[in-house]
Amino acid sequence: MNSAPLRVTLNTSPEQAQRLVHLQAAFAEVCNALAPTVRDRRCWNRVTLHHLTYRDMREAFPHMGSQMVCNAIYAICRAARMLFQTPESPFHLSRLKDGQLPLLHFAPSCPVYFDRHTLSIKDGQLSMYTLDGRMKFELQISEADQARFRDQKLREIYLSQNADKRFELVFSFSEGADADAAPAALPLSSGRGEIPPYVTVEERA
Repeated sequence: MNSAPLRVTLNTSPEQAQRLVHLQAAFAEVCNALAPTVRDRRCWNRVTLHHLTYRDMREAFPHMGSQMVCNAIYAICRAARMLFQTPESPFHLSRLKDGQLPLLHFAPSCPVYFDRHTLSIKDGQLSMYTLDGRMKFELQISEADQARFRDQKLREIYLSQNADKRFELVFSFSEGADADAAPAALPLSSGRGEIPPYVTVEERA
């Protein structure tokens, strides 16, 4: 069974691309607002962090949809788990002096995570959340890739820019495993603990 992520490049107009740039920046803002709680409470459990921060995040970022706040919580928990719990990571808990955690900072170009509430596919048309309402695209994929949506469990969806600065959606599939049990490697990372280029780790003096 094909386990490689499915990458779909979006044919965006300049106006659509700008809307996605704004979405990336807003998503990064929410992640960065969550980062102090992750550090100070040493919390990267998605459910716990949701209880600690969701109401405050909704009040601080009223322009961001409720489910996208949930996705930002997922995104920062995912990054923190990789950096603080991956044995090869230079920021593994065992390597931190005095046990103090550094602060994670997401760049405005960070990936944006979606779920079934914020992105849907029906009859070959993709509909995705943006700050200015839904954006729709014709989804042109092979029959084999269409079968993956039917036969495999969709595990993760994120939006990012590829090397050509074009926006693409990346779909990761699994065979029924829980998405939180074994997260895939962070985008643009080998999964061995390297820091993704959109994350800065700010160590305390």
